[in-house]
Amino acid sequence: MAMQEKEVFDDVLTSQKFITETYNTYANECATPDIRDEFMNILNEEHQIQADVFDEMKKRGWYPTPQAQQQKIQQAKQKFRNANPQS
Repeated sequence: MAMQEKEVFDDVLTSQKFITETYNTYANECATPDIRDEFMNILNEEHQIQADVFDEMKKRGWYPTPQAQQQKIQQAKQKFRNANPQS
């Protein structure tokens, strides 16, 4: 049985999330700067692929994202400012 187009996109997005998580772990745990830099390059490429797939799904109405309320945005900003005293 063939997968429908939406199912393929769902699978690709799920795979990309796993891939970026894995490369992120590799980059975090890498002791060699040159190899870490290469993992970071790959990670950036994989994040771009993930963003492209997400954007396409959103455009097709397959990944609805409701608008955030301004109050919730401000609350999130405050929360993360408090967590990072350098900002």
